[in-house]
Amino acid sequence: MTMNKIRIGITHGDFNGIGYEIILKVLEDDRCVELFTPVLYGSIQAFSYYKKGLGINISLRHNIVSSAADAVDGVLNIVDVNTEGGEVTVMHGQHSALAGKLAEHAIAVAREDLLAGSIDAVVTAPINKGVMGLNGFPFVGHTEFFAEPFKGSTEPMMLFSTDVLKVALLTIHVPLSEVSNFVTKDRVLSSIEALERTMQQDFGVEKPRIAVLGLNPHAGEDGLLGREEVEVIAPAVKEAWEAGYRVFGPFAADGFWGSGNYRQFDVVLSMYHDQGLLPFKLLAMDEGVNVTCGLPIIRTSPDHGTAFDIAGKGEASEASLRNAIYCAIDIHRNRERHREATTNPLQKQYVERGKDNVRLDLSKSDDEF
Repeated sequence: MTMNKIRIGITHGDFNGIGYEIILKVLEDDRCVELFTPVLYGSIQAFSYYKKGLGINISLRHNIVSSAADAVDGVLNIVDVNTEGGEVTVMHGQHSALAGKLAEHAIAVAREDLLAGSIDAVVTAPINKGVMGLNGFPFVGHTEFFAEPFKGSTEPMMLFSTDVLKVALLTIHVPLSEVSNFVTKDRVLSSIEALERTMQQDFGVEKPRIAVLGLNPHAGEDGLLGREEVEVIAPAVKEAWEAGYRVFGPFAADGFWGSGNYRQFDVVLSMYHDQGLLPFKLLAMDEGVNVTCGLPIIRTSPDHGTAFDIAGKGEASEASLRNAIYCAIDIHRNRERHREATTNPLQKQYVERGKDNVRLDLSKSDDEF
């Protein structure tokens, strides 16, 4: 399928949160369609409600489509996921089974279009995981949902990104009491390998410097405060280094962040959710992007949640969502460049000194020259 512009699917998230507000604020600048073609998966009723209620002037023409395959460049294309009809009643900051149901419909249709190639990437507005569970949604979050079609062939990883800081998580939505069970040498090694691939193909960093954090206080204090660093993490880092990866650690997390040491690395591998995301969100809450990496598809999102406490007040910042869209576009372009560079690499040609027009075939033995 030939497209003039990159098609970005945007799912509306929980319509009782700040999803529509930040989406409308991004689309308010109609110059966005010069960069990409937006396809919004949401509710026409909720879209109209927020557009009117927040007084956000969207000058883009709306194009209602049944699928992203019918999207038109230069306009806002909307796929209405409220296929069963009925009234959509917005209740700011409230839990609603219908909100969860339409949030699930939105990501399901977007994933289908993404796998079919009708969109190039998807950017997801925040969902409420508790509400999603009311409808029997079997996934912990977006990451697991978008990884499901590739189960058994590749593992997803959550990576949080800004221009100056990138943090990846070894474990994602795992209770703290169970984290140590998932910190294995094979898992650390595979995460280091996956991070290098991600940095190369998605961010254009050919040989990234990777920092690995320890699991325990003081990175285990040589085994005094825990054995994971000595028996698992350090051996994995050593093996990866010997295999050619520019990987360092394990570092004590508190000192690593507090000293600003993170500035010396292209990406940081954290052992668990809060170890990496507490400092990341303190440093970049308004502009960070959540990237689901390690998959053949592209999915990004803002690094915050539904923000029920400020929903409908017009106070939400759209910066993180805008950055998530830009990031998805950049990843798409980087992957195309990486694919072109690695699919048909230039063959090395060896020219004999003094005979500029003679190429040497190094597969021959000396006797054959």
